[in-house]
Amino acid sequence: MTPGASDKSGLEALKARQGAGARYDAPDAPGEYLLLARRGSAFFARKLNELSDVDLDAPSLRKGWSRRHVIVDVCHSARMQAIALKSLREPLTDEEEAWKPDLRLAATLPPRAIRHLYEHTSVHLNVEYRDLVNDDWKRVISFRGHSSLPIQEFPLRRAYKIWKAAYHLAVCVRLSDLPVFPPDIQSELGLVTF
Repeated sequence: MTPGASDKSGLEALKARQGAGARYDAPDAPGEYLLLARRGSAFFARKLNELSDVDLDAPSLRKGWSRRHVIVDVCHSARMQAIALKSLREPLTDEEEAWKPDLRLAATLPPRAIRHLYEHTSVHLNVEYRDLVNDDWKRVISFRGHSSLPIQEFPLRRAYKIWKAAYHLAVCVRLSDLPVFPPDIQSELGLVTF
């Protein structure tokens, strides 16, 4: 998926409207992957909004998981990436250092809290992407037991995870609605959880 001319002209118009104080991605950021991840986040949010609070308790297409589990997993993944990216710029807080996701516990949150958690983690991750400078995008990071990962891959990993999770929500999403990820990317990304 390559951003077309309309995407680029739309971005330039947006920058003009927002003015000098707005944040933008670094020139060396992987724009194609960021766009894919951001579109996936928007698609997931639409599907989440189609669910009533009661619908959150229904089974997902992921074996043994409710829709709540799928949503919370996406949130935890975003938070993990955001913490890893923040660590490139500054020391982590004690809370961030000690944070250990608990999927089962988080899935018990009230529906409103789960929805807010999705919004917050999605925005937070996007801010962390925008705070990266050109040199950050060229770095490789080892974080919490994961092997070394190029920062350039983070948005692609997010895109893959969120589009797949949108399908797992089982809310009128067909596989044909999802972007096509090459098989080599799928197998490579399947090795790491965030």
